[in-house]
Amino acid sequence: MIGDSSAAVTAPGDASTDALTPALRALIATLRLRPRHALGRQGLGHHPSRNRGSGQEFAQYRAYESGDEPRQIDWKLYARSDRFFVREAERESPVRAWLLLDTTASMAQADEATPGFSRFDAARLLARCVFEIAQRQGDACGLVLCGGAGLSLVTPGSGPRQRDRLRHALVSAAPRGQWPEPEVLAPAWGRIVRGDLVIALGDFFDEAAVAQLERLAHAGREVITIQLLTADERDFPFADGRRFVEPEAGESLLGDGPGLRAGYLARFAEAQRLLAARLAAAGIRHATHVIDRSPSQVLQVLFGDRAR
Repeated sequence: MIGDSSAAVTAPGDASTDALTPALRALIATLRLRPRHALGRQGLGHHPSRNRGSGQEFAQYRAYESGDEPRQIDWKLYARSDRFFVREAERESPVRAWLLLDTTASMAQADEATPGFSRFDAARLLARCVFEIAQRQGDACGLVLCGGAGLSLVTPGSGPRQRDRLRHALVSAAPRGQWPEPEVLAPAWGRIVRGDLVIALGDFFDEAAVAQLERLAHAGREVITIQLLTADERDFPFADGRRFVEPEAGESLLGDGPGLRAGYLARFAEAQRLLAARLAAAGIRHATHVIDRSPSQVLQVLFGDRAR
C-alpha cells in the first residue's frame, strides 16, 4: 500500500543507509545465532569456524571491537604493537546460515515522513547485522536475493572477503517486479540443505513467498522470518483524499484517508494475526520490524539471551 501515486516507487538509499553504528556493533557483540537443530550438541558440527577464547587451536588475530571482553585481548601483542588484538580459535560449529532477502517492488516503499529510507534499506541493514553476528561466531553465512530481477545467490562463507561479497551484493540490489516463480527459485532451494538456518527478510505480502518459506520449513530447513513494515502501514495516518497504489500489480484505489482508516486498520491487524499463526503452524520463528524503530529491538527478540 502506498499513498499517492508519486511515491509508488521509491529508490533505495545509498550505501550509507546500511552503516552499522557503534551502538549496533556493541549490541551485535552480545547476540548469537542459535539454531534449534544445534541445541544439545554445541561444539559439534560439520564445518570448522572461529570462536574467541582459549583452550582451542589458534586460528588468527583480529582487531578489538566494542563489546569484546578485556580478557580476550592478547596483552603481549599489545605490548609489542600498542594496538588491541583478540585471539580467535578454531572450533566445530553446526551453524550454516542463509539470508533470504525479498527484492520485489513493494520493498521500495518508504514512509512519507522519511522518504529517503525505504523498507528495503531497513532490510539491508538487518541483513548486515545478521551477517556480523555470524561473522563474530565464525560461522558461514550466504545470501539469496529474490525479486523481479530473478534470483541472485552468494554461497555461504565467512571472513573479510565474504563480508565484502555480501555487502557488494546488498548495495548492488534494487527492489523491482514480483516474487519469482518456483522454478526460478529451485537452484537456490537445492543449495539450502536440511539443517541449514534461513533468515528471511521481506514484507510477506506475496502469497507465493510465504508458501515457499513453508515448503522450506516442512523440508527440514529451520526458518526465521523478519517482516518489515512501514509506519504508514501500521498507523494509516493519511488525513486527506488520495490514490493508493499497489506497487507490484499497479492497481490503485481512490479514497478518503480518514474514511478508510478504521476499516483498513482492522483488516491489516487480522492479516497480521493470520500470517503469524500460519508461520507458527509451520514451525517458523517470526518477528515484525517497523522501519521507524531501531533494529536493535527485533535483533534482541530473535538473537538475544532470552530468544527461544
